[in-house]
Amino acid sequence: MTEISGKVAFVTGAASGIGLALTKSLLDHGAKVMMSDINEELLTTEFKSLNSTDVAMTVCDVSKPNSVSEAAEQTVKTFSKVHHIFNNAGVSLAGYPGKIALEDWKWITNINLMGVVHCVEKFLPLMLSHGEPAHITNTASMAGHVAASGMGPYFATKYAVVGYSEALKIELETKNIGVSCLCPTWVKSNIHNTASKSPVAGKNDAYKQSKSYEIVKALIENGMDAEVYAELCIKGIQSNRLHIFNDPLAREAMTERHKLLQKDYEQNLTDLAI
Repeated sequence: MTEISGKVAFVTGAASGIGLALTKSLLDHGAKVMMSDINEELLTTEFKSLNSTDVAMTVCDVSKPNSVSEAAEQTVKTFSKVHHIFNNAGVSLAGYPGKIALEDWKWITNINLMGVVHCVEKFLPLMLSHGEPAHITNTASMAGHVAASGMGPYFATKYAVVGYSEALKIELETKNIGVSCLCPTWVKSNIHNTASKSPVAGKNDAYKQSKSYEIVKALIENGMDAEVYAELCIKGIQSNRLHIFNDPLAREAMTERHKLLQKDYEQNLTDLAI
């Protein structure tokens, strides 16, 4: 069982949504938490509202290795050790092939995928150095298992995080470090508005006028409370579960995907026998 109480956790994207909910849940379970986020104003507000001596904050842009290094140093300086990292910071980006600027592709990849990589590369040596059990939690999405139309960059990065997490699970299982991958569907958050920060699409509000934006906005606003999902995550992490889902309605889509994989696999084997 993965321990939470008395341990130190570093959480990215902690100023809102799942990251903030995880911070609160970790504190409730007796952990000390270093909150991090790129939005200093919002982070400061939420940090102060917690009014706890077991929490600290540091501004961090996960897309920049130097920023992650500074956050790691601040975490160790404040709490001496780190046992849990929650690579939760993420953004969204909609669009169709041929209509998405490469700058926007690089932007979402640098945050959703490389942000996770930067944190693992910096924090893993620190976690190994103290020799105590530790855990890495990466926020992916159901979008890392089942794809749909209109959000190729988002699906691509989330599939990558799932694959990376599964590899880490295998690579670290002998080092007393667990790995979990959060794979929720709709959870109340502000992620549908993050595309406004993208270098090209974010220069205008056209995406907010689209039907797809309105649909996603409604689904998120009516999604699972972040606090409920955070508690589900803590239970999954304590059980050292790799994938942590939240939506029974996604079962059919998952089943159909696996059926397609099996069908293609069997057909390919048949073709090889020809």
